[in-house]
Amino acid sequence: MQRWDRVEAFVEVVRLGTFAAAARQLKVSNSHVSRLVSQLEAQLGTTLLYRTTRQIRLTDAGALYYEHCHHLFDGLRDAEAAINDLQAQPRGVLKLTSATTFGERFVAPLINDFMRLNPQLEVRFHFTNRQVDIINEGYDIAIRMGTLKDSTLIARRLCERHEYVVGSPDYFARVPVPHTLSELSRHRCLVGSRDHWRFDMHGVRREVRVEGPWEGNSGPALLDAALKGLGLAQLPDYYVDPYLASGELISVLDAYRHDDTAVWAVYPRHRHRSPKVYQFIDYLVEHIEELLPVRRSARPAPLAATPTTLVARQNSPDVLE
Repeated sequence: MQRWDRVEAFVEVVRLGTFAAAARQLKVSNSHVSRLVSQLEAQLGTTLLYRTTRQIRLTDAGALYYEHCHHLFDGLRDAEAAINDLQAQPRGVLKLTSATTFGERFVAPLINDFMRLNPQLEVRFHFTNRQVDIINEGYDIAIRMGTLKDSTLIARRLCERHEYVVGSPDYFARVPVPHTLSELSRHRCLVGSRDHWRFDMHGVRREVRVEGPWEGNSGPALLDAALKGLGLAQLPDYYVDPYLASGELISVLDAYRHDDTAVWAVYPRHRHRSPKVYQFIDYLVEHIEELLPVRRSARPAPLAATPTTLVARQNSPDVLE
């Protein structure tokens, strides 16, 4: 401990510019600080500081020693600040955004529960299917789906997300079940917020442009159209799992299902120490699976697949639904 006391005294003298200022910072006497620095110089066998009645000046050895030592105490202060932040209660305003349906069904109940546990917190929750600019629009957290773009944001995986191509028994009573991606062109495809569906073919991501008599940017409306036999739809598991289990919807083209996707909480790098941000994200990770539909333990056996040549499009994040 003596060695650390000596080094800390030296670093504070250099950082603050005088022995008196260092003594006030360390809450000891001027003479004690001077004695510690002298002991350090004796220990190292070299002079670290030139002392005059008006100022102190680093020797070459002192400048070199300070360069190597001062960051140790900076790191210690950062570590102590991090622990204080960890123990701090979330407070202030938490501004977050999410896709409308997913946010209303799964995120909003959790933020409401989190507020009950942290009554000093205020929330501004914006539901939108537009991908917002988190930093420029002043958001703390955004909930995003699919494949993320490279960015300076930090991302935390919340849960898995799988997409299914589904149709109703009534629809398949009128048209044959598709077994290959090329057959989609002969089906009535219900178009959601994007006009291409994502698939996986032998480990390679493929996208197929689709068209049909129905188009809209609402997930619940798209689900309703599929349930009423208007055509095929590609929807995330949290929409369709209950209806697949009940038999009201049938999943097709499972052999090509694209599963490399997820739900993410993303936030600006400078917010990673904010208690309201990291504690809420921890809460989401811990509890969101409790609200999601029970994943099907038994999925239909993959239908026989005939490889089809498709044009690969560049990866892009899912349009939020």
